[in-house]
Amino acid sequence: TNNIISMAELAKANHIKVILCSVLPAFDFPWRKGLEPAEKVVKLNLMIKEYADANGILYLDYYSAMADEQKGMKAEYANDGVHPNKTGYKVMEPLVEKAISEVLSKK
Repeated sequence: TNNIISMAELAKANHIKVILCSVLPAFDFPWRKGLEPAEKVVKLNLMIKEYADANGILYLDYYSAMADEQKGMKAEYANDGVHPNKTGYKVMEPLVEKAISEVLSKK
């Protein structure tokens, strides 16, 4: 999270509007089984959201729209369970468009 905080602070210092996005859900990584990322992603997203809220930064929650009951990516949104496919990006697109519009409308 330190890298995220550093990037957000650098952007704000240069008058760049910031949107912090959640990490996408992942139940497992097919290329490296057994890392059990699901709970780690949940905790990381909470940390990102708390930082965003405390610093007046918009938090974009992709996770809730894309997670299944096992805290992984819904099967229809990713062929490998991790990286969004076209259907997944179609879910993400209106969310990011709304977030960009919202942040650009603020002075």
